[in-house]
Amino acid sequence: MSMYSLLIEPILTEKSNILRTEPKGTEKRYYVFKVRQDANKSELMKAVEKIFNVHPLDCKIINVKPKKKNRRMSKRGYTRSYKKAIIVLDGKDKIDIVK
Repeated sequence: MSMYSLLIEPILTEKSNILRTEPKGTEKRYYVFKVRQDANKSELMKAVEKIFNVHPLDCKIINVKPKKKNRRMSKRGYTRSYKKAIIVLDGKDKIDIVK
Protein backbone atom coordinates (compact mmCIF):
# COMPACT_ATOMS: atom_id res chain seq x y z
CA MET A 1 0.00 0.00 0.00
CA SER A 2 1.33 3.39 -1.01
CA MET A 3 1.67 6.16 1.57
CA TYR A 4 -0.05 8.53 -0.85
CA SER A 5 -3.17 6.33 -0.93
CA LEU A 6 -3.66 6.44 2.87
CA LEU A 7 -4.86 10.05 2.92
CA ILE A 8 -7.99 10.33 0.78
CA GLU A 9 -8.87 14.01 1.21
CA PRO A 10 -8.76 16.79 3.80
CA ILE A 11 -11.99 17.51 5.63
CA LEU A 12 -12.64 21.24 5.32
CA THR A 13 -15.49 22.17 7.64
CA GLU A 14 -15.98 25.11 9.95
CA LYS A 15 -14.88 23.07 12.95
CA SER A 16 -11.76 21.73 11.21
CA ASN A 17 -10.84 25.25 10.07
CA ILE A 18 -11.00 26.45 13.67
CA LEU A 19 -8.74 23.55 14.72
CA ARG A 20 -6.34 24.20 11.84
CA THR A 21 -5.69 27.81 12.78
CA GLU A 22 -3.62 27.98 15.92
CA PRO A 23 -5.99 28.16 18.92
CA LYS A 24 -5.10 30.75 21.54
CA GLY A 25 -3.31 29.33 24.55
CA THR A 26 -2.04 26.21 22.78
CA GLU A 27 0.95 25.75 20.55
CA LYS A 28 -0.50 22.94 18.45
CA ARG A 29 -2.26 22.73 15.10
CA TYR A 30 -4.82 20.09 14.20
CA TYR A 31 -5.47 18.86 10.64
CA VAL A 32 -8.39 16.58 9.78
CA PHE A 33 -8.21 14.04 6.92
CA LYS A 34 -10.50 11.35 5.57
CA VAL A 35 -8.36 8.18 5.47
CA ARG A 36 -8.61 4.58 4.31
CA GLN A 37 -10.49 2.10 6.50
CA ASP A 38 -7.42 -0.11 7.01
CA ALA A 39 -5.04 2.73 7.99
CA ASN A 40 -3.52 2.83 11.47
CA LYS A 41 -1.86 5.57 13.51
CA SER A 42 1.77 4.71 12.84
CA GLU A 43 1.23 4.43 9.06
CA LEU A 44 -0.61 7.76 9.01
CA MET A 45 2.10 9.56 10.97
CA LYS A 46 4.79 8.23 8.61
CA ALA A 47 2.71 9.21 5.57
CA VAL A 48 2.15 12.78 6.82
CA GLU A 49 5.83 13.12 7.64
CA LYS A 50 6.88 11.96 4.17
CA ILE A 51 4.24 13.79 2.10
CA PHE A 52 4.19 17.18 3.85
CA ASN A 53 7.72 17.25 5.37
CA VAL A 54 6.47 17.99 8.90
CA HIS A 55 6.85 16.07 12.15
CA PRO A 56 3.46 15.08 13.63
CA LEU A 57 3.20 14.94 17.42
CA ASP A 58 0.10 12.75 17.65
CA CYS A 59 -2.67 11.14 15.63
CA LYS A 60 -6.27 10.53 16.69
CA ILE A 61 -8.54 8.23 14.67
CA ILE A 62 -12.34 8.38 14.59
CA ASN A 63 -14.61 5.82 12.93
CA VAL A 64 -17.65 7.73 11.63
CA LYS A 65 -20.73 5.51 11.65
CA PRO A 66 -23.31 5.53 8.83
CA LYS A 67 -26.43 7.65 9.32
CA LYS A 68 -30.00 6.83 8.31
CA LYS A 69 -31.32 8.82 5.34
CA ASN A 70 -34.69 8.87 3.61
CA ARG A 71 -34.07 8.28 -0.08
CA ARG A 72 -37.55 8.35 -1.60
CA MET A 73 -41.13 8.07 -0.38
CA SER A 74 -40.78 4.86 1.64
CA LYS A 75 -37.20 3.89 0.82
CA ARG A 76 -34.63 4.22 3.55
CA GLY A 77 -30.90 4.01 3.22
CA TYR A 78 -27.65 4.78 4.96
CA THR A 79 -24.71 7.05 4.28
CA ARG A 80 -21.31 5.41 4.01
CA SER A 81 -19.13 4.92 7.02
CA TYR A 82 -15.61 6.30 6.89
CA LYS A 83 -12.56 6.84 9.05
CA LYS A 84 -11.09 10.23 9.80
CA ALA A 85 -7.79 11.13 11.38
CA ILE A 86 -6.87 14.23 13.35
CA ILE A 87 -3.15 14.93 12.94
CA VAL A 88 -1.54 17.07 15.67
CA LEU A 89 1.41 19.26 14.67
CA ASP A 90 3.62 21.67 16.56
CA GLY A 91 2.63 25.35 16.27
CA LYS A 92 5.68 26.06 14.10
CA ASP A 93 4.80 23.38 11.52
CA LYS A 94 2.13 24.11 8.94
CA ILE A 95 0.49 22.19 6.08
CA ASP A 96 -0.74 24.25 3.14
CA ILE A 97 -3.94 22.37 2.30
CA VAL A 98 -5.80 25.07 0.36
CA LYS A 99 -3.71 26.46 -2.47
